[in-house]
Amino acid sequence: MDTDALAHSLAKDLIAHRNKLAGKAEDAVRAEYALHQVAGALDAQHDAYHKESTTVLDHWHGRGADGFRHHSAKLTKELRITGGAGAAAEKVVAHVASTVDSGHTAVQRLVDEYTAQAKQVLDAGVAAGTQAALMRAVGHAADLVPRYTRQSASTLRHVDAELKAAAKKLHELRKDLTHDEVADKAVQTTHPSKVPGRGRDIVHAARKELGTRENPPGSNRNPYGPTAAWCSSFATAMWRKAGVKIPVLPFSGDVYHWGERNGHAYGKHALHEAKPGDVLIFGTGPQNTSTSTHIGIVEKVEGNQVTMIEGNSGDAVRRNTHTLSASTFYGGVHP
Repeated sequence: MDTDALAHSLAKDLIAHRNKLAGKAEDAVRAEYALHQVAGALDAQHDAYHKESTTVLDHWHGRGADGFRHHSAKLTKELRITGGAGAAAEKVVAHVASTVDSGHTAVQRLVDEYTAQAKQVLDAGVAAGTQAALMRAVGHAADLVPRYTRQSASTLRHVDAELKAAAKKLHELRKDLTHDEVADKAVQTTHPSKVPGRGRDIVHAARKELGTRENPPGSNRNPYGPTAAWCSSFATAMWRKAGVKIPVLPFSGDVYHWGERNGHAYGKHALHEAKPGDVLIFGTGPQNTSTSTHIGIVEKVEGNQVTMIEGNSGDAVRRNTHTLSASTFYGGVHP
């Protein structure tokens, strides 16, 4: 008889508790790492902006200096607030990750202790050499289970309570984390009355994907569509998230053709119509991949500058700024 296997089968509830905690621990560590990256990037952006704006002000005196100083201080504050929220969230997740990890370790210890004790009892029953002795040993081993299971269940409840408390804290920080206030305000100052709810939804969905990379790098494997050049798959996936009835289209020219069929497309002479949530398409025309080379989601327009969120930009989802020019874009499509 394999007494080790029997001991583990009797401990199935304990092992289920342990495995559940292992999954929670992995999720928490991933979240902690992601928030660490976000907070670090925002801090770096804040420090770089503060340094550069200070250098400019040190050498600039005139009527525009006070206005620049005011806006510079405001932007620095907003970056600090957003970065601070990211750092605070990281601490919340780090605490709960530690709690989950400790809970997993404690339950693993219970599993080891129970299985060792149960195996000892079962081995003694086998050594006695009678069916009755073996049955008594199995009964004894089974009787030990509830005490250990109660302890593991208590640990699991404690961890769940910590997770709920952490979720509440993260919810309170969510506004700072999920809304880029600097960009939101920039979008609103461009066309405050012309940004429809769907456009905002598309931009917010796209921002949440910033930093997502293809995996492995250089493979074109992405979470938005087939394994292929995926800038268009990303753009149409974000539109779909916001409720636009468009299929995932891996070729940017097909997005323009979709826009033509539905009365949403505009050409290179109407680029001034671009607004947040639209897509702009790079190249000279929608004919093929040589002429329709890239696509991105409009985040904001300021004068002749357009900031876009683009999939497959350096193998990742990135924010880039371009001149809103017919030499760069052959057209755009409203969602």
